[in-house]
Amino acid sequence: MVIRHLSDQPTFITKDGSHIREILNTSNAPVRNQSLADAKVDAGCSTERHYHKLSEEFYFILSGSGVMEVDGITKTIGQGDAVLIPVGSSHRITAMEDIHFLCCCAPPYTHDDTYFQELERK
Repeated sequence: MVIRHLSDQPTFITKDGSHIREILNTSNAPVRNQSLADAKVDAGCSTERHYHKLSEEFYFILSGSGVMEVDGITKTIGQGDAVLIPVGSSHRITAMEDIHFLCCCAPPYTHDDTYFQELERK
């Protein structure tokens, strides 16, 4: 059994600009097929629009509100909302107020699977 407490995990900034604490990932547990992270975006800020060639993502909003963009479609999101981000979908989150969410990735998140240029999408 592996247990990791959120407060013991260091915060870092992902390539897209969100503040992340990896709760369970290949860096701190024998994870093979998924990862779980705690993420925050400050009010008025956005992550950089990006996509993943390998990872499917779920965002689960714990608090705050914002606008979620997936493949050019935008929706207002808030506490209790869950968002599916399919593999290869361009996405970003914009915080209307400080937004706090869980991010699940399968396979596990890596910086190397974060892409910014639309022309790379092949």
